[in-house]
Amino acid sequence: MQSVNIAPVVKQPSKVKLIDVARAANVSAATVSRLVSGQATVDPQTRERILKAAVKLGFDLERGKKSRIIAFLLSNRGVLHPFHSSVLMGVEAYCAEHNYALLFLPFQYSTNAPTDELKLPEILNRSRIVSGVIAAGTNSQNLLDLLSKRGTPWVGLGNNVIGNGAEDHHGLIYFDDVTGAYELTRYLLSLRHKQIAFIGNLSLPWYARRHEGYCRAMTEAGLAPQESELNSRDGEEMGYLAAKLLLQQTPVPTAIFAGDDAAARGVYKAARDLEINIPNQLSVVGFNDTPDAPALQPPLTSVKVFTDELGKQLAESLLKRISRPDLPLKDLLLPTQVVRRESCAPPSQSPKLT
Repeated sequence: MQSVNIAPVVKQPSKVKLIDVARAANVSAATVSRLVSGQATVDPQTRERILKAAVKLGFDLERGKKSRIIAFLLSNRGVLHPFHSSVLMGVEAYCAEHNYALLFLPFQYSTNAPTDELKLPEILNRSRIVSGVIAAGTNSQNLLDLLSKRGTPWVGLGNNVIGNGAEDHHGLIYFDDVTGAYELTRYLLSLRHKQIAFIGNLSLPWYARRHEGYCRAMTEAGLAPQESELNSRDGEEMGYLAAKLLLQQTPVPTAIFAGDDAAARGVYKAARDLEINIPNQLSVVGFNDTPDAPALQPPLTSVKVFTDELGKQLAESLLKRISRPDLPLKDLLLPTQVVRRESCAPPSQSPKLT
């Protein structure tokens, strides 16, 4: 009689279920289900316990969500703002490579409003549709607090956060505008300029940060900073009016550091009105190196922000935060680069009004 060898039955490890995560976190299965579905807000401490338990057990909380959409929230800025449009392209390219769709959402809100009074765009209230948010444009702590309170994964452009709230959050991506402004001012100093004026609305964080770098370079050179501050959000108008005022003062500046390229365009217009030659009588520099910078006559010296890389880093950080919410959040600082063009020359003759 032929014997038959019967292989021992090997018990396969059981698949981790939602109820297992609930037991490990000492919460009900319904609570875990609410967190996965996004149907209701879960207490932050409870949410943290659930996330840690899920990671420990190897349970992907995101598998219950079908959305692969992230929102690019452009707050309190013009829809066609050239700088943010370029950042958006970097975000979109990275998302496409990683099979995520991008939803563009213009959003206007009061940066002084209490957190509980903010009303997000309705689609952001549906976590099964939108998996996370990139906060671009001009933002303040109240929006960041609201997103955190709701358990919405987010990252933000740190340079444009108003107030002192940025240091209370992690996961912000910065470009190094302070060092860029410092190096740009040092370039003007190397051309032997001493009367260098700064133009910018210092109530706005991006101008304030650039002013910081400018002041550091001027102080190190033993020179007094000179600025014209107008509380305008229109860069070109601000640059035009501020330059008109500066060029009537004594001593007259031989160089103007415009806080962004839009303000530099305004300086160019003012110089033309006053029949002042750039760069022979007045050197002008800007910031952001937008496509308009090399198109100006003469082409504008500016500071390049690597917007494609900035967009990529924002998207990459957000996708990491979505997939691994247990990981500690880190800020990131990207370098900038001074781009020298024909708008600068050594001072030869002070501008004179005709």
